Amino acid sequence: MSSELDAKRIGDEKSYVLETGSQDSLPSYEDAAVTAGAPTEKISPLGYHVDWISVIFLNISKMIGTGVFTTPGSILQGVGSVGLSLIFWVIGYAFAGASLAVYLEYVSYFPHRSGAEVAYLEKAYPRPRYLMPTAFAVQSVLLSFSSSNAIVLARYLLVAAHVEASTWNIRGLAVGVFTGIVLICIASTKWSLRLSNAIGIVKVLTLIFISITGLVVLGGHTRVEDPRGNFRDSFAGTTSNGNGLATALVKVNFAYAGFENAFNVVNEVKNPVKTMKRYAPISLTIVFILYMFANVAYFSAIPKEQIRTSKELTASLFFIAVFGNTKSVTALSALVAISSFGNLLAVTIGSSRVIRECGRLQGVLPYPRFWASTKPFNTPLGPYLLKWILTVIVIIAPPAGDAFNFIVDLQSYPANVFSFLMTLGLFFVRKRRCSIGAPASEFRAWNAVIIFSLSVNIYLLVLPWVPPEGGIYAGDVSFFYATYCIVGLGILALSGLAYVLWILILPNIKGYAIRQLLEKLPDGAQATRLVRVPNGELEEWDATHDEHGDVIEVHQSDAHSRVKQS
Repeated sequence: MSSELDAKRIGDEKSYVLETGSQDSLPSYEDAAVTAGAPTEKISPLGYHVDWISVIFLNISKMIGTGVFTTPGSILQGVGSVGLSLIFWVIGYAFAGASLAVYLEYVSYFPHRSGAEVAYLEKAYPRPRYLMPTAFAVQSVLLSFSSSNAIVLARYLLVAAHVEASTWNIRGLAVGVFTGIVLICIASTKWSLRLSNAIGIVKVLTLIFISITGLVVLGGHTRVEDPRGNFRDSFAGTTSNGNGLATALVKVNFAYAGFENAFNVVNEVKNPVKTMKRYAPISLTIVFILYMFANVAYFSAIPKEQIRTSKELTASLFFIAVFGNTKSVTALSALVAISSFGNLLAVTIGSSRVIRECGRLQGVLPYPRFWASTKPFNTPLGPYLLKWILTVIVIIAPPAGDAFNFIVDLQSYPANVFSFLMTLGLFFVRKRRCSIGAPASEFRAWNAVIIFSLSVNIYLLVLPWVPPEGGIYAGDVSFFYATYCIVGLGILALSGLAYVLWILILPNIKGYAIRQLLEKLPDGAQATRLVRVPNGELEEWDATHDEHGDVIEVHQSDAHSRVKQS
């Protein structure tokens, strides 16, 4: 097998399975009763192209999309004052840091499992068997499109090129650009990561330029007349409207989304625990510092009332205020387009690994060999193709307006549900490790940090149900504002019903049980396929297959003994 499995006895009743991935991290200790799941790939079939630089920029490129160029105005509108707006960016950093600590503890337990949430949820909730992988696979696969990012990218490209935007040239350009990104990712992991790193550097330099320009403005060396006006009595106008404050906090939290992207490719990182512990927090902190300086720059050059009421890009207002010409706005549009391209590239790389893990995880998707395979370019071809198909469909098929906005919103709520479950599940993983006497891990988050992260997750689950100020039809769609929440929960409920039918009812009626069978591919990849084992053959099957469904070579007397014991 790709992972060395040794069953150990502790006391009279407890047993555990020791999984070693490679020599650069400590082994994983798991309760033998709940260890079944996707096998650990000791040697990554996708290679080890993700170095510390790629870890930093995979996160940075996903965090820095268009949010920092657009959301400062809406956040200011929500909170009412410059001072509180800046404080909210600090709070968002604390939110993201708490969630990052949860990911770091999980990766210290399971250092050779890519896919982040999909792997961690499997380990946190092994019972009922196959339920969590099934539910997560339905949500993550069906809603894995990146249509909104592609549409934003197309719009900025047209603005930068001074081409009039229409519905179909935006959609056509979005499909073309996203197709190019997917082809790059399919062709080479190494070069797609290098391109992501290069664009990440451009993003950082763009924000550094804005930040330095803001400091120059504050120093009184530009055409801006009163650069410190917004910072006098900076808390004047602070709102007491709960909905506005809550919405602003959600927008800030969304701006930091992406700090976890490198965890999706962690099995492609050498010395993963040490690398993630060191460089994932660095990437988040870099983004936080850039966000803060960029906001200071905006407030130094633009009157806050203009930021609050204008529907233009905040960054565009900044460039006009400082440089006073439309060429600067064109240049900014090009930089934002580059930023969007890098964001889409980083998201596509990370998302492909999530889909791959769903496909090879306990066989909950059909044709597990297809999803796990890395042929012919040593890249996850199947997941990339699926993501391309779904994204193109959502770009082209829905009419502009309500339908498109609804589909995009639909992605968020089930994701928030699983984020909450993953954070809560960390306590369950700890409890099981304690019960089997497993040694301390290389990282452990403070309980207060986990509770804080849980509180944030609960907040994000409750907030979407709070009606907007204009009433229940005042959301970004013309129908009931929380419809996407209801549909999202409906998808999860249907996943549960499918599980009950597939795993419980049909096997009981037809007299068989579901077991998983390990499949080893020529490229070194591994997957598990679910098979139907007649009830009369269960004892023999369980005696001759291990927890992952791999065949155990035993002597006939040993097999007979195991059958008798079972």
